Amino acid sequence: MKTHFPLKGGCSCGSVRYQITSKPLIVHCCHCSWCQRESGSAFVINAVIEADRVALLKGAPVCIDTPSASGYGQKIWRCPHCQVALWSNYAGIGEKVRFIRVGTLDTPAALPPDIHIYTSTKLDWVQLPEGLPAMPDYYNLDEIWPSDSIERKNQLFGQ
Repeated sequence: MKTHFPLKGGCSCGSVRYQITSKPLIVHCCHCSWCQRESGSAFVINAVIEADRVALLKGAPVCIDTPSASGYGQKIWRCPHCQVALWSNYAGIGEKVRFIRVGTLDTPAALPPDIHIYTSTKLDWVQLPEGLPAMPDYYNLDEIWPSDSIERKNQLFGQ
């Protein structure tokens, strides 16, 4: 299935709508215990993309500062009405990159995971698909990301 951009998404009540204008840098399926707690699920799927490739179409999400395993915290952007988490910013990478919650897209199947991370804390009953990278913790992105994503990251951070 070929994915066509932009992809639109939003919260459950429709107060906040957004679109991503291009392919993400990478799509993570994160199995860390923090994501499990925050999502109330076995994992969370995040599309990692430059903030300037996310256009707000309607409404204004609110930022909730939350703790993280790193100790630096994360900002979770939520609908002010229904409180659905739309994306996060992590202290380590800052405001230039958003971790879009793929489940908030109108067509979440359009962005399947490229990699499973923090599998050391995945729930035992979760079966990982064959043929997809799976890391016990995080990873060296220069070893995992496609070359075009590394180039985009380098441009974004002036490297």
